[in-house]
Amino acid sequence: MSEDQVRLGPTVRRLTAEDLGVGYVQDNQALRPASSPDTPLPDAADPDIQEVRALLRDYSGVLLAGPPGTSKTYLASAVARLMTQGDTSRMAFVQFHPSYQFEDFMEGYRPRIGGGFERREGIFLRMCAAALADPDHEYVLVIDELSRGDAARVFGEALTYIEKSLRMQRFVLPSGLEAQVPLNLHIIATMNPLDRGVDEVDAAFERRFAKKLMLPNADLLEDRLRSNGLDETLVQGLVKWFKNINGQSRSEPAAALGHAYFWSITDRQSMQDVWEYQVQHHVTRAFKYNDQASDGLRQAWVDIASDDAPASATS
Repeated sequence: MSEDQVRLGPTVRRLTAEDLGVGYVQDNQALRPASSPDTPLPDAADPDIQEVRALLRDYSGVLLAGPPGTSKTYLASAVARLMTQGDTSRMAFVQFHPSYQFEDFMEGYRPRIGGGFERREGIFLRMCAAALADPDHEYVLVIDELSRGDAARVFGEALTYIEKSLRMQRFVLPSGLEAQVPLNLHIIATMNPLDRGVDEVDAAFERRFAKKLMLPNADLLEDRLRSNGLDETLVQGLVKWFKNINGQSRSEPAAALGHAYFWSITDRQSMQDVWEYQVQHHVTRAFKYNDQASDGLRQAWVDIASDDAPASATS
């Protein structure tokens, strides 16, 4: 068919990148994990959720700190959903990274079509405004990977006024406009203790935020693998391997590996997929200067995952 034979009907809808969820605007909106209306809310009786909610009452925010795969983001999202009753207009998610700036988070000036610039508020000021206008409800801002950005610079003046005792006090933004941080806006942040910006985060937030450690949990992993229906021999071998690598993190901190990496394992094949596409690369990176430890962990995995592995290999 030639090009001049193609005709678009009057009902054809033209889709932009934003319509498809892959454009700039979509990428910078609040991420909304598990925000489907029919998604059940997390269990309010969960002790970790209860602990974070209690800390938010007493501190300016909560910092969830731990190695990758320890369910930091999941817990932050669960608390946010419970506190807002799943109302996605009252929670927002943002991820810090080295290029993330004050202009993205607080306020900045953007080019305007036709020339000139216009002031645009970042996610923090938008959340503050929404919470101020709705004092009878709680709002939650989750900041993922807090330590990957320059947190003090990103917050700017607001870093002082997120303190509980200074909430609702007016402060002046670089634009000359005034702002307030309301009491009903709660902040939950996550970070990896090995990120380069951790020292700066500790210095800026240690007086303001409570820090909850999120550590690899072998018992939680064991329960999950059994509920997944994994063969008991594989369960025992994998949990033993998990304890081994995390035990070595005392001398090699980068070796720490969270239980969430293994969450989807249901059989020998899925176990091998997790190794092939994720875990072996973690081992290579964590032990790049320790061939003996790396080789030992690799061989131990082979012994567990092999179809003809003897039971003694996991005992």
